[in-house]
Amino acid sequence: MFKKILIANRGEIALRVIRTCKEMSIKTVAVYSTADQESLHVKFADEAVCIGPPPSSESYLKISNIIAAAEITNADAIHPGYGFLSENAKFSKICDEHGIKFIGASAEMIAKMGDKASAKKTMKAAGVPCVPGSDGIIKDFKDCEKIAKATGYPVMLKATAGGGGKGMRGVWNPEDLKEAWDSARQESKAAFGNDDMYMEKLIEEPRHIEIQIVGDSTGRACHLSERDCSIQRRHQKLTEEVPSPFMTSALRKKMGEAAVLASEYIKYEGAGTVEFLVDKHRNFYFMEMNTRIQVEHPITEQVIDFDLIREQILVAAGVPISGKNYTPNLHSIECRINAEDPYNDFRPSPGIITTLHAPGGHGVRLDTHVYAGYMIPPNYDSMIAKLITTAQTREEAINKMKRALDEFVIEGIKTTIPFHRQLMDHPDYLAGNYTTKFMEDFEMQPEE
Repeated sequence: MFKKILIANRGEIALRVIRTCKEMSIKTVAVYSTADQESLHVKFADEAVCIGPPPSSESYLKISNIIAAAEITNADAIHPGYGFLSENAKFSKICDEHGIKFIGASAEMIAKMGDKASAKKTMKAAGVPCVPGSDGIIKDFKDCEKIAKATGYPVMLKATAGGGGKGMRGVWNPEDLKEAWDSARQESKAAFGNDDMYMEKLIEEPRHIEIQIVGDSTGRACHLSERDCSIQRRHQKLTEEVPSPFMTSALRKKMGEAAVLASEYIKYEGAGTVEFLVDKHRNFYFMEMNTRIQVEHPITEQVIDFDLIREQILVAAGVPISGKNYTPNLHSIECRINAEDPYNDFRPSPGIITTLHAPGGHGVRLDTHVYAGYMIPPNYDSMIAKLITTAQTREEAINKMKRALDEFVIEGIKTTIPFHRQLMDHPDYLAGNYTTKFMEDFEMQPEE
């Protein structure tokens, strides 16, 4: 087992990893930018190393600084969390070359699944259902027109190196294809330095449902049920739940088997998610694979009583998985609390938290790195907390979430707490009747 793990991340996920490491009697090293000097992950780790100024490119994305921090503290493993370098094949390879275990996928695996076009090709070969569309990267616009015609409108253009909704364009008719092609490539080039595109059939009334998997070094994998992540704004998830209100036992069995098949086909090692789009007829199609822990992993932990971070560490240390597939026996909901103003188009709201009162009680979990007096820097993602409620039924979990949101007080900045409170009263949400288009028609009601 590892003696010391460096956490190459910040905020709540860094603190989350530190907690499990302490429970496993593993020493921890936090890294931080000068903007994060007062963050809880820095205070709670056994050691902490400053790796640069506030910009991510000069700190959390600076591989040389992170490797140097690991070497001077004698860390024998690095946990990358999510975001930043968690799906960076070069970082995984450099860790390996320095004799430091990367707690995540191998460089080869990240490269294979990180490029969406090659991932789709691999999944097709594995026999996993895929959305109809191009077989790989589209050569030029002429090729794009042919593929769109063969696939049938509407189609979705996607950047092969994409993420966070960048480089994606829905196209409903041939007249709009050229403009979508040009703008998607331009956006992708600016965001990722790569303007390669691929195309898929646009699935109407889609659900975004992902299957949590864990694979070990022997090539075996198991799934830990699904998460419904359909409520999104600009392709960024806002809230998630398990089980999905759209799920049936038969569909879960099929999707679980497909996710395990996908993982074992590529001999995936570590925790990951196989992401699917599910249409209104409950047909499901492979979308992408995330080769890391997900933001929303706590709801899976809650419904099956399972520490996913611990499992990641055990698998990285060579311990085989149990091989058991899981079915949720409780209901859990996560609300992402962001430092954003939901009454002003979700504009970021950095600043000092003057007052904080955390909710509590049975079935309430709060993952956060902030506290009263904490300064939220403007340099990073705006998520500051994850509020999770768990109960016997969906109705009870929603009622518990309403109560917890009412208790949750954060002053000094704007947050998305009011948005989530209104969401929990929305008739379509209460009925479990929502798709990835839900937010297009959602309007915030005036403050009382």
